[in-house]
Amino acid sequence: MDSTGTIMTARILDGNLMASTISQELRERIAKLRGQGIVPGLAVVLVGEDPASMQYVKMKGKNSQDLGMVARTLMMPESFSQAELIELIAELNADPRIHGILVQMPLPKHIDPQTVISKIDPKKDVDGLHPMNVGRMLSGEAGGFLPCTPHGVQVLLARNGIQTEGKHVVICGRSNIVGKPMAALMMQKQKDANATVTVCHSATKDLASYTRQADILIAAMGVAHFIKPDMVKEGAVVVDVGVSRIDDATAPRGYRLVGDVDFDKVKEKASAITPNPGGVGPMTRVILMSNTVLAAERSIAK
Repeated sequence: MDSTGTIMTARILDGNLMASTISQELRERIAKLRGQGIVPGLAVVLVGEDPASMQYVKMKGKNSQDLGMVARTLMMPESFSQAELIELIAELNADPRIHGILVQMPLPKHIDPQTVISKIDPKKDVDGLHPMNVGRMLSGEAGGFLPCTPHGVQVLLARNGIQTEGKHVVICGRSNIVGKPMAALMMQKQKDANATVTVCHSATKDLASYTRQADILIAAMGVAHFIKPDMVKEGAVVVDVGVSRIDDATAPRGYRLVGDVDFDKVKEKASAITPNPGGVGPMTRVILMSNTVLAAERSIAK
């Protein structure tokens, strides 16, 4: 509701629509690579049978195939050892047909994710998680890969004309996958960044006092419908990254996926908002595709 008492309806930041536009741009780049005898190849490795991870892996494989890329989906049993996984990564590192490697998280408890990530060739680390790529991101150095979800959010904001320079960006969540890299990207002295950033987390006292200051609020906690209207400043831009499963007897599978934001209520207070699903998820996947195409382009430029 604005100052006149009129109920606002936020502009929807449609991730599916934006991802479709970027996919068309990627098809043109892939066609050019094909003309040079190169077909971008992405290998996605899954260990275990986590239902959500299996669905994500299938979607990534389908996205790759739809773009005309080489897609290798490697689904390994829960018993697959860390040594076996490292050996598999070494094989993919050495395969010239594979330009991008992604190991789906989370991994089973007997496998250390940081050890595994460090074994991926940084030039093929299209998820942007290798320490070398993280360092480049933090320092603002070109030549690495930016992590898919945070960069997807950045691209979604930029292409919708949402200015970040001089704005106060508040991020709820401090994970290595979203929260930390999102903060690093937004504070860079660069185009589509240059913001003042606050990171909130589970130990933040009076969290709502921070979220109400946000010009751009990014929720990445994985807590269903945590962000309520009274936590959002009038006219703020709200980005919902979190995904949670809640029971719903009316849904075909008995559950449905929701975000961290109470969308139906917050959209009446925000100026722009991402739906969930259909907002950040498609952007994450298309940035993964974009990073893989970039890796293939760089392989020619060696």
